[in-house]
Amino acid sequence: MMPFSSSAVHQTSKCYATHGKIGHLNPQQVPSKSKPWSTLANQDFIHRVDLVIPQEVFELVQEALKYKPVPQFKRVVMSLADIVEAEFLGKYVKSGSIIMLSRGRMGIDNVFALRQGILTMYLDKEAYERAGIVGKPHGVKGNRGLKPRWVVEVDLNNSSMAPGKKGFDRLVYAAKNALNTPLTWLFYNLAENTPDPDPLEKHNPTTITAHPTISQNLDTIIPDLKVAVDPSLSTSRAREEFEYLATDIYEWLSLVRLQSPRVQPGDQVDPYLCRYEVPGALDGELQQPKLCKITWQGFLPPSWARQTLIYITTLLQSRTWFSFSSTTFSRGLLGDNAECTILRLPGSGGEYLLWEIKSHE
Repeated sequence: MMPFSSSAVHQTSKCYATHGKIGHLNPQQVPSKSKPWSTLANQDFIHRVDLVIPQEVFELVQEALKYKPVPQFKRVVMSLADIVEAEFLGKYVKSGSIIMLSRGRMGIDNVFALRQGILTMYLDKEAYERAGIVGKPHGVKGNRGLKPRWVVEVDLNNSSMAPGKKGFDRLVYAAKNALNTPLTWLFYNLAENTPDPDPLEKHNPTTITAHPTISQNLDTIIPDLKVAVDPSLSTSRAREEFEYLATDIYEWLSLVRLQSPRVQPGDQVDPYLCRYEVPGALDGELQQPKLCKITWQGFLPPSWARQTLIYITTLLQSRTWFSFSSTTFSRGLLGDNAECTILRLPGSGGEYLLWEIKSHE
């Protein structure tokens, strides 16, 4: 794995590129420790997933996806006190089977997140002081002129998080007196079964199904997607060539996901406005097949994204290349996202390129 050059002061995100090979996959035993699977698992709340495939395999993928459950999540209005209420805490939170994210912009609003039983609160100074819960400063140091912010993490799975315990009673007091504003939450139940009775129903949640959006027959110029450079070489020249190659392919994939006319045949944009050229377009004729893009958008867990990637990988085997991208909800004042893009290379026996975009909080 190679990190690109360190970012400048005003560039808050970093991109890491990895060239590797996917080994044998057993859908019954989901890999979790090796790339690219661990990269997907480390994401928190995914907002969008894009799958780019050649049009020729679309019918195969479409037919297979019919037998996969479509992700469903809920939108509900709850206060923090409702989250730590005994019934909801016992049936949902302590089981670690749900993820939740409140509405708001980190770095501006007070935002709450719940994942694997850990409650994370991003608070401004006033809310933090009123809550009276111990936390730590949040954000990049040295931001002059910005209001100080704090982050508080509480492990609700801990045995001390029970009624009558000092730490839990302090959290309940803060939830009822300082952080008592009702918030709109996104809720996803990772478990196959729903508790009966369901403690969420009294809050009248709205169920939303993340149906895929399909764009077919996209006319696209495709560059050479083969990696001819061995990034494991220690020479600076090999590293430099790999960085250029990874940057060019990632830029092209991003434009494909945006359905930009810059990657379409016959595009004649004024070079004063845009000087982009598909890599290799000036050297000779490139392939111009049709592509298909399938997009899921909503509140998606990393486990669903990882299972979908495994399913697509085993379905297509070595038939063709494909690209799978997952983007998290924005963070911070600048709206930075964490993103993961995997490109399974054509005719390579399972080789892949992986790009990790890591945002700074």
